[in-house]
Amino acid sequence: METNTKDVAKEILRNLHEVPDQSSFGIQAKRRTQEFADKLLAVLFPHFSSDSNHSESDVFARLVMIEQDLRKLLAPFLAEKSSKVDEIAAGFIEKLPDIQCALWLDAEAINTGDPASESVDEVILAYPGFMAIGIYRLAHELYRAGVPILPRLLTEYAHQMTGIDIHPGAQIGSSFAIDHGTGIVIGESTVIGGNVKLYQGVTLGALSVDKNMAKSKRHPTVGDNVVIYAQAVILGGETVVGHDSMIGGNVWLTHSVPPFSVVYQKSETVIQQQDDRTGVINFVI
Repeated sequence: METNTKDVAKEILRNLHEVPDQSSFGIQAKRRTQEFADKLLAVLFPHFSSDSNHSESDVFARLVMIEQDLRKLLAPFLAEKSSKVDEIAAGFIEKLPDIQCALWLDAEAINTGDPASESVDEVILAYPGFMAIGIYRLAHELYRAGVPILPRLLTEYAHQMTGIDIHPGAQIGSSFAIDHGTGIVIGESTVIGGNVKLYQGVTLGALSVDKNMAKSKRHPTVGDNVVIYAQAVILGGETVVGHDSMIGGNVWLTHSVPPFSVVYQKSETVIQQQDDRTGVINFVI
């Protein structure tokens, strides 16, 4: 039986409804966004740059190129608001020193809170948590400016590289520390205070995925000076973790807790010698 390739091609195109501009969607947009993120991190932190020259003239030249790249990235996503492209690009560039200062505080918080870290430079170079936070803070600025899709492409690049999924809409305070980080999920309407530390596998998520709640506060609020240990799950837009609290590993939390709380899951681990076992132990996997 011969395949009617022309008919198949027509059906594929019909199912698309409209063929997207490949310069704004698809693999090209993702590749350009990733290159843009790499250039941004390299200009803010020489640790990410292959160029040893980090003089004022060199940084200026890079910023000029970055602003041009940003305009090109913004244009297809703001086609109906083309007059806003230059304004958003210029405003973003002006915010870079503030973002850089915030990221230094994040790096210092990670270094201070991790006995295995030997320096802030090590954190910047080697810690996936720092990379994820860095790209998040850059993406969040574009999210605040009302740019569609592009902020999410940025944070999904970080997700791909680090296993840490931070929505660009989340509001995260200063001195934010992520230790290990793999599997962390932070939802769009999450609010996190200052000096908060998360371990791997933490989820700050929604109780419901109902599409009608898209514009509502679906994700929790975490106060200042909170530590959340591995695999803890905190859900719901009305859930507030009070400041200076500690949430233990594997906790499932769907209601608020007051400041200075210690929340943990109580479990029992039994250790026996093989000769002491009585009866049959069945493990269900």
